[in-house]
Amino acid sequence: MNIDRIIEELTLEEKASLCSGLDFWHTKPVERLDITSVMVSDGPHGLRKNVEDSQNPNESIKAVCFPTASSLACSFDRTLLEAMGKAIGEECQHEQLAVVLGPGCNIKRSPLCGRNFEYFSEDPYLAGQLAAAHIRGVQSRGVGTSLKHFACNNQEHRRMSVSAEVDERTLREIYLAPFETAVKEAKPWTVMCSYNRINGVYSSENKRLLTDILRDEWGFKGLVMSDWGAVNDRVEGIKAGLDLEMPTSYEKNDKLIVQAVEEGRLEEAQLDKCVRRVLEMVDRYLENAEPDTAWDMDRHHQLARKIQSECIVLLKNDNNVLPLDVKQKIAFIGKFAETPRYQGGGSSHINSYKVTSALEAVGEYTEVEYASGYSISGEDDDEKLLLEAVKCAERCDTVVIFAGLPDSFESEGYDRNHMQMPQSQLRLIDEICKVNKNVVVVLHNGSPIEMPFVEKVDGIVETYLGGQAVGGAVCDVLFGKVNPCGKLAETFPKKLSDNPSYLNFPGEGDTVKYNEGIFVGYRYYDYKEIEPLFPFGYGLSYTTFEYSNLKLSHSEIDGDDVLTAEVTVKNTGSVAGKEIVQLYVSDRHSHVIRPVKELKGFEKVELKPGESKKVMFRLDSRAFAYYCEEMSGWRAEYGEYEILVGASSADIRLKEKVYVSSGEKLTAKFTLNSTFGDILTVPEGRKMFHELVARANLGGDDSDPALMGDGSEQMAESMLKDLPVRAIVSFSEVPGITRFDLQNMIDKLNDEING
Repeated sequence: MNIDRIIEELTLEEKASLCSGLDFWHTKPVERLDITSVMVSDGPHGLRKNVEDSQNPNESIKAVCFPTASSLACSFDRTLLEAMGKAIGEECQHEQLAVVLGPGCNIKRSPLCGRNFEYFSEDPYLAGQLAAAHIRGVQSRGVGTSLKHFACNNQEHRRMSVSAEVDERTLREIYLAPFETAVKEAKPWTVMCSYNRINGVYSSENKRLLTDILRDEWGFKGLVMSDWGAVNDRVEGIKAGLDLEMPTSYEKNDKLIVQAVEEGRLEEAQLDKCVRRVLEMVDRYLENAEPDTAWDMDRHHQLARKIQSECIVLLKNDNNVLPLDVKQKIAFIGKFAETPRYQGGGSSHINSYKVTSALEAVGEYTEVEYASGYSISGEDDDEKLLLEAVKCAERCDTVVIFAGLPDSFESEGYDRNHMQMPQSQLRLIDEICKVNKNVVVVLHNGSPIEMPFVEKVDGIVETYLGGQAVGGAVCDVLFGKVNPCGKLAETFPKKLSDNPSYLNFPGEGDTVKYNEGIFVGYRYYDYKEIEPLFPFGYGLSYTTFEYSNLKLSHSEIDGDDVLTAEVTVKNTGSVAGKEIVQLYVSDRHSHVIRPVKELKGFEKVELKPGESKKVMFRLDSRAFAYYCEEMSGWRAEYGEYEILVGASSADIRLKEKVYVSSGEKLTAKFTLNSTFGDILTVPEGRKMFHELVARANLGGDDSDPALMGDGSEQMAESMLKDLPVRAIVSFSEVPGITRFDLQNMIDKLNDEING
């Protein structure tokens, strides 16, 4: 496709028309110039392709439902995400789809967000890494992805009008960071803007977001599309960098674009940029189209089972109740054993061609007794069902209860207002625990729940929403064919009020204030020393692992200083297993408020009994940095940091200190109003101002403790730390130092730091 020639030949009306959809799922063609219409489809964990010629945009073809992002994230496995992405890419090729809408990498700010099952994590590093892996997998098959929802789409309540009020540092460190990683590392074909406003400006017309940051800072080269119906002002959207409005605007906005150009309110060159990106996306798909690609649904069903088996998190296993012994008499109780809840509601809901329940899959291992125990609606407390379940439990050696959240409890379009399971299920668990001491609870839920039964049962297995093959994957773990290796990608609080966003979710009217700042998830629980129900990164195994020999080394790679951390992990148990090794960075002496620690690396290692392997991490300067609003960039402070390696955020096994003497080059802006404390955080500042500080005498050598107090020395040190440089002349007798001299020293310091 000769895009330059086509743009020259397009009429103004045709250019405007290319910037909105033909219908719900197709881009517009221009037949006289052989511009083809291409189709996009909902995702992200399977195809929700609209049935051809259907007038119902929600009527979709039969497809494979893979595990949702909430489950996938617990794998901490980039390779696994790429494998799933590749399979979805093959399906897209078979169905002649240009772009699949996903993945979503919004942060899980609150466990109440109705769409959390579509998102990866509360942690921006983990979310970004997994989103990038998903994108690489899909796009390796010549099909595009649409990274969404950019940005701060962290609730469903009033999602089309609410303004997320968030400070710049929090925006950069938490909410934009996963998008930045995915854009830079995986280069998605498209990015989808969110519905909401950010600090008062709709995402769809937010130039700072869509152009200044996404394109100019991060180097994004692809197309920006709207979420369906997210456009507020189409002309302002063109100016901001919103290329494609979806779905169709039925030519209403096309006419507004034409009118704005004709009246001089919109430069045609700006419109041309959007047209070019639409044409580039269409051309890219046509060049890579492979419509003869086979789609083996059974093979992908088995892949979904394998993937989910590595996402399941074993939360509790007292008395080694798991794996189950096939020689025992086992009961499966709970309607979810027969009819599993394996996906969420809304635009990602797949018309699954096949669903394997645990009750069906258990036949591969043994026979079990079954009782439904409760109504699937989660509303009826049916005494007859409860009584049957209790009698069943009395007859068996071990009971596995399948429970969780019904469809009505969480979905796109609305948020939860509590973290509780249906009372009928909680009562069922209580009553069964009275008649059987060997109880395992298998959970099907899209986000954290309260667990009043946690001390009553021996085993808890978290499946999240594990896709259409979840039943087989659960049985593989329950009976020990697969050793569980999943780790929680979000914190489970003991109660809702422990969550950092509790006082500010979902906001008031059309405003939600992100007053918790950077303290989202484990960052908050660590800092406040609040013990959660289950911490971030937590998950048990049927074996045990030992960590040793943490070694740090420094090198330079591609012009950037890189710290390499190497640790040895050994399987000290009797069965093979996989361990997810997590690396955190801690800056405990920062002059700005920072989290106790932040995840900056993770690797999964497979080990046979008694086997040891070395696991390696590489950290660049960004791993130590925070976003400095004053300098409008990332700053790694000079000083001492701790490298922490462990099995979860609460289970740190090894620590080593490292001194960071340089970070990303930023423009220093020290002035006479900078404090001595700030200046002394950098080596150049300590060297240059050391003598001046030594000569300063704020308290006086002959200070009388009766007048100044016994803490006079400590007071003097504290005063100096917070003292602006200019004030040293007034508060301390330093002979020969004038304000002019101080300004020269500041100028010299800035020059030295900035090279």
